[in-house]
Amino acid sequence: MAALLHAVWNAIVKTAADRTTTLGLVALGQVIPAAVMVVLLPLPTAQSFVYILLSTVVHFGYFFMLGKAYQHGDLSVVYPIARGIVPALVSLWAIVLVGEVLPWQAWGGIALIGLGIQLSSWRALRSGVGRSALLFAVGTGVCISIYSVVDGIGVRLSGNTLSYWAWGALLHVFVAGFIGIRKRATLTELPVRTWVIGLLGGLVSMTAYGLVLYAKNFAPLGAVSALRETSVIFAALIGFIFLREGYWMRRLGAAGLMAAGVALIGLAV
Repeated sequence: MAALLHAVWNAIVKTAADRTTTLGLVALGQVIPAAVMVVLLPLPTAQSFVYILLSTVVHFGYFFMLGKAYQHGDLSVVYPIARGIVPALVSLWAIVLVGEVLPWQAWGGIALIGLGIQLSSWRALRSGVGRSALLFAVGTGVCISIYSVVDGIGVRLSGNTLSYWAWGALLHVFVAGFIGIRKRATLTELPVRTWVIGLLGGLVSMTAYGLVLYAKNFAPLGAVSALRETSVIFAALIGFIFLREGYWMRRLGAAGLMAAGVALIGLAV
């Protein structure tokens, strides 16, 4: 479910006329409900706040790397590279930091999901990847893997998943504020439809990450990350069905690889 919702809000951003402004509205769409939640919910444990703050810092690095990657490469090239390396990196960090060792079937599932991600954008990848685009795409993937593990550890220490989720979402106020300041000259000219779509995208994004945090309480971090990255194939299917993008046979093959990977992970963990 998290993967599907993640693909939905990425499709919202992809089809927006101004992606940067829409990302700011998506961040704001998380801050508004989170502000209500932090008032109503108990505080997470003090030690988990260190992880919330660290995750926020890494998220800034993620947005920076992602923005630079899209300056040097297309979405169809950058996205599969950035997302494709995440499950393996998260699994490695989890081994080092929390001692989570996955069985070989789970590693096989992670590999199949990684192959499916690359196959979903094979034509774009085959056309070549510039050095700068590659470096920033890899940097984006590293940032994703770091905040995935940080939040996985933090939510387990928080004592309350909802509270950890709310405070993490609330701190997106810095992202929304930064983009708002940069785009302040055009904010008043945005149509109501853009505001509504962006804020709804924030709710979808927040829900997606809340589901991921919940899963991290009782499943290995590498396995959760691998399943979440199947959002790539959901995004590809959305692109094919609604945006008329891509070649259906290749995307169907990618979906098959990912489904096999999900099955292996399910059997292993």
